[in-house]
Amino acid sequence: MITTAGILLGIAFFVAVLSGAEITRVMVERRGSQAVITAIDDVQTGRISAQQIWLIVMSLIVCVVGIANSMLMAVTERFREIGTMKCLGALNKFVVELFLLESGFQGLAGAVIGAFVGFISIMLLNLKDYGLEVFLGFPQYILRVLAYMGIACILGMVLAVIGAAGPAYRAAQLPPAEAMRVEV
Repeated sequence: MITTAGILLGIAFFVAVLSGAEITRVMVERRGSQAVITAIDDVQTGRISAQQIWLIVMSLIVCVVGIANSMLMAVTERFREIGTMKCLGALNKFVVELFLLESGFQGLAGAVIGAFVGFISIMLLNLKDYGLEVFLGFPQYILRVLAYMGIACILGMVLAVIGAAGPAYRAAQLPPAEAMRVEV
């Protein structure tokens, strides 16, 4: 649950920033020079500032750390289960794959939901700034926004797998007898 929530929030922020910049770019083009005159900073002209890139990177790093923490707890809680699997003949590779698949699917679920949350939230914010005109420009920016959402879904899944790699490897290295003996 923590893995999914962390990815959801990080990806929502990622999609909101990229989509917001694209929507703003289209609105500036639609309004012409009137919008350019009122556009003061980079965000209003549809470019992503260095500060926004920094915030995106930091939020995604926090996601990876949160995923690693939650997967480490999942491994700790499942020591006996891991020990039982290894006593029944499960290879280290199987244990690693099990945890990586689990986190990958959680990351994908969180990323898909987060991408939609990010897009909907930025649409609502742009409604405030541009009114219903934001829907008139929809055909001009939707393909790029969908591409951002696709990239975000892949990124969310990859980040979840990266965050789970350490705990998964640790789980695979547990000797079966020691794992069966552990009291959590």
